Amino acid sequence: MAGAESLIADLEKTLDGEARIQRVPCVGRCQHAPVAVVGQNPVDKANPQEVSSRIRAGAVHPVLPEYVNYRSYMEQGGYSTYQECVSGERNSEQVIRILQDSNLRGLGGAGFPAGKKWSIVRDFPAPRLLAVNIDEGEPGTFKDRFFLESDPHRFLEGSLIAAWAVELDEIYLYLRDEYAASREILIREINALKKDPPAQLPEIHLRRGAGAYVCGEESAMIESIEGKRGMPRLRPPYIAEVGLFGRPTLEHNLETLHWVRDIIEKGADWFCSEGRHGRSGLRSFSVSGRVKKPGVHIAPAGITVRELIEEYCGGMQQGHEFYGYFPGGASGGILPARLGDVPMDFDTLQEHGCFIGSAGVIIFSKQDSARDLALNSMRFFEHESCGQCTPCRVGTSKAISLMEVKRWDKNLLEELAVAMEDASICGLGQAAPNPVRSVVKYFPEEIN
Repeated sequence: MAGAESLIADLEKTLDGEARIQRVPCVGRCQHAPVAVVGQNPVDKANPQEVSSRIRAGAVHPVLPEYVNYRSYMEQGGYSTYQECVSGERNSEQVIRILQDSNLRGLGGAGFPAGKKWSIVRDFPAPRLLAVNIDEGEPGTFKDRFFLESDPHRFLEGSLIAAWAVELDEIYLYLRDEYAASREILIREINALKKDPPAQLPEIHLRRGAGAYVCGEESAMIESIEGKRGMPRLRPPYIAEVGLFGRPTLEHNLETLHWVRDIIEKGADWFCSEGRHGRSGLRSFSVSGRVKKPGVHIAPAGITVRELIEEYCGGMQQGHEFYGYFPGGASGGILPARLGDVPMDFDTLQEHGCFIGSAGVIIFSKQDSARDLALNSMRFFEHESCGQCTPCRVGTSKAISLMEVKRWDKNLLEELAVAMEDASICGLGQAAPNPVRSVVKYFPEEIN
């Protein structure tokens, strides 16, 4: 929608062999599209002139944004809650109860209650480990990068509190490879934390991601951390029992841990009181597409997309009329504008064939095609399939062939969708048909 294809075409002419141009599926900067990355240096709102300039200047390293460093975080009361935990001012049962009462759920997309997960893992025999999933690869999602590049110690403190409460011996941070600036920030801030610790620390390891969408799936991430090819495991056993290096493992998304400190300090009632339309809590919505103010917007859980557009995103871009949206990234399905008043939260979108997932909200207008967007999503899934299971590996390819023709064979596409959904090992293949089904259901005029 933002002109990536024309940018590539212009760069091929402008650079004329001066640099290698490689297409990549996602770099986690959707709000700044179109984006080019020169080495590890992202060029937001890219144009051929700026990209050429950086290439010729050798500007290939990431530029770090301003963020809350260790000293500033401590001056603002950071790690005081963790200190209270370690010193005995708080007990683990109390902390886990607060988390359970807050109804905080896994904000990477699965939505499993965080407090319940802590209790489950704690009941398995030690040694136990924590794996923090920062492999944010869902197209349309960039909230974890936002937190990393603005206030990284908040999730680190949440990680330490989790490690203390669940009695975890080590923490493994699995960071998306495309986030070079975030990696540099984490290296600096973890070193600062270790040099002058506020209290006793577990061992903290930073692992570089494998550059694969599928490694965002928890078991594939664990395989990658262990040095193996990132492919999802068959379950059971679940990683809570047999996870990283065969040990019981607590796995969390970064945003989930980001909220832990605030919830413990302010109480479960504070978090529950935030919400709309009968829902509770706060969500970080990654908004991109045809809005005036794309970016990460922290808003009440249960907000509708119309409310999000008008209250947080400044409305639609000039000349664009709201036509549809992805409520949960590329895999979350597509909804038409007439369903723009449905609360966006866990368990509210399923009846419409969609889910909120990581809350990557992509807004498109009547100048766009839902059909083309669904096809683009399927091409992404084909590219990112690990190839382990036939329904996903072959199903995505066959779906593309069926979607490229003018008139879709809806019955055959549905048969394929059922096979992929029922037989794929992980969520990639299971969720890949969602945009297809959405177009058939809500945008039939585009495919007949």
